[in-house]
Amino acid sequence: MILVTGAAGFIGFHVAQRLLGDGHAVHGLDNLNDYYDPELKKARLRLLTGNPGFVFHRTDLADHAAIAGIFEKHRPEHVVHLAAQAGVRHSISHPRLYTESNVTGFLNILEGCRQSGVKHLVYASSSSVYGLNSSMPLSVHQEVDHPVSLYGATKKANELMAHSYSHLYKLPTTGLRFFTVYGPWGRPDMAYFLFTKAILEGRPIDVYNEGRMRRDFTYIDDIVEGLVRVMARPGAPDPQWKREAPDSATSSAPYRLYNIGNHSSVELLHFIGVIEDCLGRKAAKRFLAAQPGDVLATAADVSELTRDVGFEPNTPIETGLRRFIDWYRAYYGA
Repeated sequence: MILVTGAAGFIGFHVAQRLLGDGHAVHGLDNLNDYYDPELKKARLRLLTGNPGFVFHRTDLADHAAIAGIFEKHRPEHVVHLAAQAGVRHSISHPRLYTESNVTGFLNILEGCRQSGVKHLVYASSSSVYGLNSSMPLSVHQEVDHPVSLYGATKKANELMAHSYSHLYKLPTTGLRFFTVYGPWGRPDMAYFLFTKAILEGRPIDVYNEGRMRRDFTYIDDIVEGLVRVMARPGAPDPQWKREAPDSATSSAPYRLYNIGNHSSVELLHFIGVIEDCLGRKAAKRFLAAQPGDVLATAADVSELTRDVGFEPNTPIETGLRRFIDWYRAYYGA
């Protein structure tokens, strides 16, 4: 059995669907909070609960007793931990939500894995950990000690916590640094979702930093493919790792980090242009200054992922955004 946390969330839903399609028994965990429209989460969940191989637990990560009970009763072999309090900007105004879910909640998952002998924990990190680092492409071998948001800091904390459990208890852990994930069933707080909604409703869109930002946009199917391949390959100690010259991406413990991105950087204004082309409408743009917590650019070095699991994301934004907009029109009747 595979436990997927955040199963009603954007990435968790797609991962659970894929694992069920591959014939696995999946237990999904989610608290269905209202950070964004819970009805969208419930709609995703309805698609999962129609599968006889799926069991759902409505549970909060910070509830230690409930999380421990799930691990003790169901004994998952693998855990895909995708539940978290998301949102860079939200972390500035609601910091305690992030420590409760992303730090305390992650500790509860680590303890459950340790106590029940989980074979492999795969967990979501984020490109946000790179913070002020501007050396492109961003590599898992670079230092990530200067986050610019609490969200990014909690994800860096997750990587450090995972390493301590890998070292102390030989728990195989793999952290995946996701780069700006988009696609059908996506999060309504993400820019591409907000842009699409506003353009269709005839409202102006807010374009921060005058549109002079670049992002490595990664299509959801590529994220899922990379994750499933990584899950089947538990991290192992790196025989080349040296204490006198430590590499943060590997360890003498069964611990690994990978970037999952489209290994290209797209200017925000071009991204908006593709959305406009797909919709057949032009956006009225309201150009604004950069917001606290925003980074100017991201671009992923995925060479380690390609080397170890034989896969690199490659869906063009023209293809991915067309699929998203087709889904959006169908789901919302737009």
